[in-house]
Amino acid sequence: MIHGVRHETDISIPTILFGAFDRHNFGDLLFPHITAALLEGENLLYAGLAERDLRSHGGHRVRAVAQLAAEWGERPTNIIHVGGELLTCDAWQAAVMLLPPDDAQSIIARLENRPEERLEWAHRELGIPALAPYILSRRLFPHAAHVIYNAVGGVDLNVCDPALQAEVVANIKAADEVSVRDKVTLTRLAAEGIVSRLTPDPAVMVAELFGTQIHNRARECEISRILTAFPQGYIAVQFSADFGDDATLQEIAHQLDQVAISTGYGVVFFRAGAAAWHDDLSCYQRVAAFMHSQLITISTSLNLWDICALISHSRLYCGSSLHGRIVAMAFALPRINLIQPGKAEQLSKQATFAATWENGCTPSTIEVHEIAQGISLAFSVDPIQLQQTAGELVTHFRKGFDAIRSALK
Repeated sequence: MIHGVRHETDISIPTILFGAFDRHNFGDLLFPHITAALLEGENLLYAGLAERDLRSHGGHRVRAVAQLAAEWGERPTNIIHVGGELLTCDAWQAAVMLLPPDDAQSIIARLENRPEERLEWAHRELGIPALAPYILSRRLFPHAAHVIYNAVGGVDLNVCDPALQAEVVANIKAADEVSVRDKVTLTRLAAEGIVSRLTPDPAVMVAELFGTQIHNRARECEISRILTAFPQGYIAVQFSADFGDDATLQEIAHQLDQVAISTGYGVVFFRAGAAAWHDDLSCYQRVAAFMHSQLITISTSLNLWDICALISHSRLYCGSSLHGRIVAMAFALPRINLIQPGKAEQLSKQATFAATWENGCTPSTIEVHEIAQGISLAFSVDPIQLQQTAGELVTHFRKGFDAIRSALK
């Protein structure tokens, strides 16, 4: 790796926290909070691909990285990629996910099958000519003192366009410190001669760093009403919009009815992301209409801390979001991830993360027709084991982040 030039005034150099927290996605919104807390908030700038203000959702006011590069490109900075499945997000995906939902559907309909125009449009939207825009090139910040990747993922990198793969590898080779969150990404980068550190996803720190804040949040927000409505407890359920065909929703409803009958718990649906290709409120309304159980509600809040409170006060998390799972892990709760029908044999970031950091007794992924069985299996895991895993993840992450702090000195 190419190491950044050391400066006598390193302490005064701003640190740019960069990631996909410029759109509404649960895990991405968490990452800069965690990094800032561990760096104790000193001289930080928050950057994504677009300028956004997500403070109303518990996020940050985010600067566009192209604008920051114009301001800081000729001055020393530190850059930390704060986490997430950044290695495989191409320019088209990134640009579409930054659009309002109606605009996203329109541009997808117009350009989805026109790859050259699609890429040109994405580059204009983002203001940088990158194939993998969430992996920053040192050319944008040629005087960067340190470029760091913190627990990033790239499970599908091998099947990405070869030009995108080459760009990602070149940019990561030019970094000073690299950690990845799963063994598949670790092996892929090792094949390119890149030495990276295996560190769990930053969200494993959410209970350690923000547990009290999240507990207090549950007393004053929508979650307090949910806790009152379901004194016997509830299961937190979430799934992305690509589960939204009627047959799949009917099967989810059937399975959750079985769970409600066997456990007596309520079912609370919530969105873990409102950006394009994430979660759709209408899917929850439709699956609720298919269910016979009356122990159902839909949480409409998109606030990051409300979502954390909802998961942390549940009996179990079941959904397609990796970070729904990881937050449940942090709070030592049972968890199970949903995958699309027929995709059990495909590599997924959910299964890969579980295989890297969970013990073999904890179930990882299930298809929708296995929901009731999978939830029963998740409930059977020893609570002491869940607590032990949560503690081990914090220890592993702190060790990995200590390496980042050392690199910044």
